[in-house]
Amino acid sequence: MRRIRRVKILATLGPASHSVEMITKLVTAGADLFRINMSHASHELFDQTVQRIRQVEKDLSRPLGILVDLQGPKIRIGAFKEGAITLETGDTLVLDTDETPGDASRVCLPHPEVFAAIEPGHRLLLDDGKIELRAEKVTADRIHCVTVHGGRLSDRKGVSVPDSLLAMSAMTDKDQADLAHALTRDIDWVALSFVQRPEDITDIRKITRGRVGVMAKIEKPQAVERLDAIIKLCDAIMIARGDLGVEMPLEEVPGLQKRMIRLARQYGKPVVVATQMLESMISSPVPTRAEVSDVSIAVFEGADAIMLSAESASGKFPVEAVQTMDRVAIAVEHDPNYLSIIRAQAAKP
Repeated sequence: MRRIRRVKILATLGPASHSVEMITKLVTAGADLFRINMSHASHELFDQTVQRIRQVEKDLSRPLGILVDLQGPKIRIGAFKEGAITLETGDTLVLDTDETPGDASRVCLPHPEVFAAIEPGHRLLLDDGKIELRAEKVTADRIHCVTVHGGRLSDRKGVSVPDSLLAMSAMTDKDQADLAHALTRDIDWVALSFVQRPEDITDIRKITRGRVGVMAKIEKPQAVERLDAIIKLCDAIMIARGDLGVEMPLEEVPGLQKRMIRLARQYGKPVVVATQMLESMISSPVPTRAEVSDVSIAVFEGADAIMLSAESASGKFPVEAVQTMDRVAIAVEHDPNYLSIIRAQAAKP
């Protein structure tokens, strides 16, 4: 089974795709590597998935890569007495350390590192950026906020603080346990989520000790500011456009993608472009024209791999999504402009 393209297809496995039969279909359709998201996988399921991938690899006599994606630190608010509140623009909300259920005036934020880092004027983005708060007054255990963009806020939604550098490791206790377990199995890569600083890469390298490749997920503004140093230390990067687009203005992400691909290629490091590449194919057998253009641009820019997330993990058409990505990538690589662009971005000697 010989591929006629350079760029690799990285498919996330999940409920729609982790059987031996489906993994076989995905490889036949064009998948070269598989991502196991540890946010949703127990150690038992992880072991089963690795075994199935290696079984398909043997059956098809084709090498397959396995990427273990660590969950990383997740900052979440607590619960509300009524399950949710509605915030209007201009409303105030206090985030505090009181673990009792919240109401329209306050809610718990059980993360002391946020209180230590945030300053008046900093933004807090909740529920994947749907709600924006601005810190007005900060004490050791209370952040007084005003609502900039409101909406319905329910229990345990995620919080991003794009203006603040948090004094927290990129690896949680869960990540440490997941990584220790994964290193006892036959894997190839580990992806570190929410990297903020070069030291995050140094820390995980002390654990992996060269046994697997270390991929830095670039999804925070703090990582973008330290991009050169991070790329030098890791083995590959992933442009995780989902969280990056929450913490930074959406209109800046395409330019950042181009810059990151070029920089990674200059250092001779592989780069993966990820998130919402064929999002509509979660529920549709055909992509939108804009999605085809998005995949094409990533390949034209020199991405080494392009990734499917929910499209292959939980969507209705995982095989069709891989086939579409395969066809688009082949078409780009046969375009007469492709090789000239790639050669112009050759790694520095």
